[in-house]
Amino acid sequence: MVSAPESSSTSTATLNRLSVYLRCLQELLRAGASTISSHALAERFHLSSAQIRKDLAQFGEFGIRGVGYEIAPLAERLHHLLGLDRKRRLVIVGMGQLGTALAGYIHFNDASFEVVAGFDNDPEKIGRKRRGVPVYSTDQLERVIQETGAEIAVLTVPATAAIECQEALAGAGVRAVLNFAPVLLPERGSMRVKNVDLRTYLEEASFLLSAPLP
Repeated sequence: MVSAPESSSTSTATLNRLSVYLRCLQELLRAGASTISSHALAERFHLSSAQIRKDLAQFGEFGIRGVGYEIAPLAERLHHLLGLDRKRRLVIVGMGQLGTALAGYIHFNDASFEVVAGFDNDPEKIGRKRRGVPVYSTDQLERVIQETGAEIAVLTVPATAAIECQEALAGAGVRAVLNFAPVLLPERGSMRVKNVDLRTYLEEASFLLSAPLP
């Protein structure tokens, strides 16, 4: 049996690459391919064959000498490793422009994820649906999360409200937060936090444009 390392011992960079590998394998499956070598996989999708082999070796032996990887079993294994073989419900806190856009994002509503509720303090939004998602007052956060069984929260609130919202989410039993608020949030107890600062990525792009070519 192939065993996986503890999630805490797997780096974020490795997890990000596993997600990329899975999407590449799924594309190959749709094209009718059944096997592929790490070299061919790397060449087709502009990846590193050595990195592919190193990453996959953390989770067991997948390749067949002289054949390469069987695409369907490997894709299924990565799907399981990433926890995508079950539906995970999520809520969005802050139904402004970004929150509303994410509520309708196709990859937030597929076989593995479902946006079940949104939260906001604006009376004009509460009690209505935005992109098909019902919007509740933040006062109802704990009740709705417990009723829906949501495990993940997407935070799109101003920086001044982020800490308070995180505390409320932790109290409601949310296990992971994808934080788009422009502030770095720490992990709280068993709650996992992924900070996504879009401004930082934009400034990185600006720096690369300003930097001299090598």
